[in-house]
Amino acid sequence: MRNTNNFLSGSSDKLIIICDRIVIVGQKKWTVRQKIKVDQYGFRLCFINNNQFTFQPYCYEQMQIYQIDSNTKQYRKTKSIAVKCGSNDDSFFFPQQYLKSKCLLVNKNGNNVNLMRMKENNDFIIEQSIEFGHSDIYRQLSQDGEYLIT
Repeated sequence: MRNTNNFLSGSSDKLIIICDRIVIVGQKKWTVRQKIKVDQYGFRLCFINNNQFTFQPYCYEQMQIYQIDSNTKQYRKTKSIAVKCGSNDDSFFFPQQYLKSKCLLVNKNGNNVNLMRMKENNDFIIEQSIEFGHSDIYRQLSQDGEYLIT
């Protein structure tokens, strides 16, 4: 997942890689800022803002929140939030999506799509969890957050 100046990558080698875009002699390049070793690999990552991102480990019933440490300028895990999964299998073609205008995060995990809202204190709560009965789900959330198309 990418914002304008940063890039997140998850991989099967249990690493989250955070890259920054820098300009060297007029050329834009990506440089690795940080590698975070995680217990369970995952591919669903999403920037919430420049200081915070979410990570959903593969078929794990906890979504993780990472925040940047103001002293070290490194991201660290600050919270884990219980989410529904309902499977030990998952497809990779369903990235997390955060709609800033509605403070709404769409997080697929196994057979479930968890619709989560970020509160003023930066905590996420599950507003709805939709069980699909299988993990081969694809979706798009409308720009206004009114429709979830699956």
